Amino acid sequence: MLHIREAQESDWPRIKSIYEDGIATGNATFAASAPDSYSAWQAKSVAGCSLVAEHDGYVVGWCKLTQIPDQCAYAGVGEVSIYVGQDHRGKGVGHALLRALIEASEQRGFWTLDARIFPENQASVRLHLKNGFRILGTRERIGKMKGVWRDVLWLERRSEVVGVD
Repeated sequence: MLHIREAQESDWPRIKSIYEDGIATGNATFAASAPDSYSAWQAKSVAGCSLVAEHDGYVVGWCKLTQIPDQCAYAGVGEVSIYVGQDHRGKGVGHALLRALIEASEQRGFWTLDARIFPENQASVRLHLKNGFRILGTRERIGKMKGVWRDVLWLERRSEVVGVD
């Protein structure tokens, strides 16, 4: 059975391993390596919006919300990161994590969630679209990875309960 809960420091080895799995795909992030500690990973995360998915007591995925730059106009805007362990992809873990993160973000007053996804990562694009995100556009040649220019899709989800007035 899948269980979603807040991440704890004791989860760091699995969180890091799953992050490294994502990095190894070449389609998850521009990061070349995972942070070196739980506190570094949590540094810009929104309190209560770093979640893990456990299957039979084993962490199989994680997601978190990072606050968009410190401008009061963007106080309710956050960026989503979501990673699922290699052996658990395609089993509903990402969907469960993203639904829980959306709920946690709305409880904290977030009205907009952003995601930046490599177009080649079609599973992640489908997951976000299934959960109410829309593609705003493509940021072409936004950064280099191993000497190759990469595009990034910019997706957004607007809350239907926060910021609707």
